[in-house]
Amino acid sequence: MTTEKTEKPPIIEHLIEIRQRLIRSVVAVLLCFAVLAVFANEIYTQIAAPLIDVLPEGASMIATDVAAPFLTPFKLAFMLSIVAAFPYLLHQMWGFIAPGLYSHEKKLAAPILFSSVFLFYSGIAFAYFIVFPLAFAFFTSVAPEGITIATDISSYLDFILKIFIAFGFAFEVPIVVFVLCWAGITDVETLKTKRPYVVVGAFILGMLLTPPDVISQTLLAIPMWMLFELGLIMATIVNKKREQDDNK
Repeated sequence: MTTEKTEKPPIIEHLIEIRQRLIRSVVAVLLCFAVLAVFANEIYTQIAAPLIDVLPEGASMIATDVAAPFLTPFKLAFMLSIVAAFPYLLHQMWGFIAPGLYSHEKKLAAPILFSSVFLFYSGIAFAYFIVFPLAFAFFTSVAPEGITIATDISSYLDFILKIFIAFGFAFEVPIVVFVLCWAGITDVETLKTKRPYVVVGAFILGMLLTPPDVISQTLLAIPMWMLFELGLIMATIVNKKREQDDNK
């Protein structure tokens, strides 16, 4: 009995595929940008609403750079284009690595990718709807007497982008915990014993990933801790199912 041996494609074919997928990804981002750029000013107004709503009467945002009123909304539109194209970018990455996976790995990898996208968007939504109103209301309420609040639009954009990225990736904690346990790098029981260190680490990461204010740090650290616990629950469920399948 002879077995057929599948030849691996040469490295040049892999490089060509990577180039094609990168081109598709860039085109997807540019198409999203072409659509969002038309509404750049409206999008910036919506993104700035959590701050504008809590500004004292008579206060407003300002632009200290000559080109800022034009460039800043387009910068925001471009960043949102990457976020909007994120599922397609993951799809391109998945299309490249999927042929090298076993069938049982493919079945598990697809839900992981879907969950990653969902959690990333959830982190951004949590920052916009929960963190921003609380943080900006606090900031504007503690301004010293005689100080006029007039936030620069470019500085505001840089601030919220850092928050969005921090919360988006912080919400990936359950996926990281699950993958570590699933791959056998660690196990649920070991991670449970490390829970006190995880809590401290969450607050340290909150301090490093967010601007230097207690509200943002706390509102990032606590969800990270809760999401860590969610990752442990997910890993426990999958491990039990795996044990049941092995015993059959």
